This record gives sequence, structure tokens and C-alpha cells, in this order.
Amino acid sequence: MKIAIIGFGAAAIGFIERIKDSEHEIHVFEKSSDIHSSSISGIRADGKLFVSKDMGGDIDIDLVLQKKLVDFYISHTENKNVETGQSFGKTPYFNKFYEKGFQPITSDFYHIGTDQLKEVLSNIYENFKSHKNIHFHFSYNVTTVEKLNGQIKINDSEIFDYVVVGVGRSGHPLIKTIIKKYPELILDNTKVDLGIRFELPNHIVEDLNREMYEFKIRYKSRTGYTVRTFCNNPSGFVVLENYGDFTTVNGHAKLKEKSQNTNFAILVTIQLTEPFNDPTGYGSYIAKMSNLLAGEGKVILQTYHHFKTSKRTKNLYRVFPTLENDKYILGDINLAFPRRIIESIIDFIEQLNEVVPGIANPDNLVYAPEIKFYSNSLNNDLLQNLKFIGDCSGHTRSIIYATAHGYLIAENIMNPSQTPATI
Repeated sequence: MKIAIIGFGAAAIGFIERIKDSEHEIHVFEKSSDIHSSSISGIRADGKLFVSKDMGGDIDIDLVLQKKLVDFYISHTENKNVETGQSFGKTPYFNKFYEKGFQPITSDFYHIGTDQLKEVLSNIYENFKSHKNIHFHFSYNVTTVEKLNGQIKINDSEIFDYVVVGVGRSGHPLIKTIIKKYPELILDNTKVDLGIRFELPNHIVEDLNREMYEFKIRYKSRTGYTVRTFCNNPSGFVVLENYGDFTTVNGHAKLKEKSQNTNFAILVTIQLTEPFNDPTGYGSYIAKMSNLLAGEGKVILQTYHHFKTSKRTKNLYRVFPTLENDKYILGDINLAFPRRIIESIIDFIEQLNEVVPGIANPDNLVYAPEIKFYSNSLNNDLLQNLKFIGDCSGHTRSIIYATAHGYLIAENIMNPSQTPATI
């Protein structure tokens, strides 16, 4: 069978790893110019892998498979050197958070690090490239995908027996084109996570970082919105994430280079009802509003006290940002964010301060915007030989879940009677 994979990211890696030793002819189409410039090569991820049933997506991924794929990534590091942690593996911390209204999320963590992730992905690529049945096509931007007499045609030229789309959230232009042609693919498209990146000195969360490395919690705020932590980076760095027409904030951590601060995201999940059907447009609008205030290519930075009291920050005190000075402006996030979202974040931080004193210190830092887009949830049962894997499917939102999704779709090709019909 002649198979096309559109996009070379985590989901594609899982798919190829399972099917590479078969006799199928595999063609990988990636719009980046080479492996080093692809969007998964460390720019938007810091190689944080986890094994958990409570986060990462809405499909059921067996824990054994999750750990197998974690080991697969670690096996491609130079000396198997990774940082590890366990979120709420011990009872005292679990009980402490639970008593204050938080929902602790249990998970095992394995942190490869931004600095090591590029090497890992390069090694994986070299391994795949050595297989005679796998062919990579870089600088190849797929813009159209359509059914044709039982086969699938891409870019009005190449014809395949089976096509797998794994373009991630950044590939939404292609997904939007496909959905326009086959609107019945959409199962749900009403959700977006909007929030901030919070930065504070390591010593405030030192015990928490030592105990877990990353703590994952959810909280039902008094506004009715669910708020959650995401991507905790002990001794990490705040960075920017460029989406082309707007800029957001993100964070990462390195294995070797360390800072004096910890940063993590605080995200408010917004799920609206009909006639709302454009969560990406809504989140993008908020991001553009923030960028308008901050200046092109910059984000807003504010102290927590001023964030809480709706005043513009003009000076910092004891906590200094790890984001470079020319990438932020001191300002007031309240001018860009809806008040209900601001109140949800404040409620979350004040309650978290009851568990971890110092979280709500007035000079801790708040960056905005941080946004996590959910792709449209797509129906993989609709088209027999066209499948969507990883984050672009709307069913995953992590490296391991995306990798596993690709792996399971490939397993369905290899052993169709032994895998679930819906994945």
C-alpha cells in the first residue's frame, strides 16, 4: 500500500515507528526545509513526556503503551539523561491540595529538555530515513486533500491508497480546507484555553518542584470556569511563541542551563455554545488585542499585585523576568482580557497561595497572552483511508498522546482486527 503522511511531528513519529518495518511504501511530506527547522525541533516543546490517564487527550491510551513510547524517545538521547518526577504520587500533597478545592492530577514525568530534544528528533529522523520504504519530502506544503475513486489525492497531483494527516495545531489552514470540503468530519469545535504565564522565584515552590517536578491541578473557580496549571518549568525560561499574525507567551526548561525562576501556565478553559463555532478565532482575537497594546512581536508583563488591582505596572521589585527585555512591555493585561477570565485566574492564585504560601506575592510576574488552541474534534470513522492523527485531530494535546495516536492508527493498518475501531 502507498501511504502519505502529511507533517512530521510527534503523531507522525508514532505512526512511522509502528509501520516502518512493513512492506508499505511511506512518503512523508513536511513543509519545513529540513529536520532542523521543523516546528517540533525544540522551538515549541521542551520534551516533557508523561504517563497518565488523566491528561493529554480524550482517547484512551494504555499506560503500558505510553511508557513504551516514553522509553522510545529517551532511547534516542545521547546518554539516557533525563529529569523525572511524579505528580501527586504521595498522599500528603494530594490531600493538602484536595482540601483546598483542587483536583490533583496523577502523572509520571520524564523531562528531556529543550536543549536535548533537537538531538533526539534528529536521531529518530536518521533512523527512519535509513529504511528503504520511507521517503521524506521537505519543503513540500500540502494545501489540498480530496477523495478520488477510492484513493486520496494531495495537491491535485500525488495519489495514495491511504493518507494520514498529522500537521498539529499549526496546520489549521490545511485542516480548515479539508473541513470545508467535508464538513461532516467535525464532531466538536467550541473550546479554547486562555490565560497567563506565571513566573516566581524557585525558592517559593522549591519543595513542590523537588517532590513532583511538575504539579498538575484543576480548580473550579467561583466564576464557574475550570482553571488548570500547564507546563511547569523549574529553573526554566519564559519564551515567545509566534503564530505568524500574533505572538503568545510560553515556557520551557533546559537540562543543563538553569535560571533562578520557575514558570508555569494558568489557563482558563472556555467552552461556549451555539452559535459560537470559532474558538481559534476568539483566542486569536484576544492575542491580537494583547499584541496591539504591547507592540508588534511583544507580550504584556505585569506584577501580580497590579494584575489583581487593574493597574499598569511601571517598575519591577524583587522578581526579574527570564524573558529578554526587548520581548515584553510593562503594562496592564486587564485592558485585553475579559474580566471573567481575570477573576478566574485571581481566584485560582489566591486559593493556591493557601497551599503554597508565596504564590500570591505582589511582585511575582504575570505574562499574557498564553493560549492553547483545541483543534476541531474530527471523526476518524468517516473516511476509511483518510485519518487525522495527533493534535490536529482534536483528540490529543501532548507529545505522548499524539505519538500514541499515530502508533494506534498504524496498528490498525497492521492488525485491523485487534485495535479499536474509533481512535
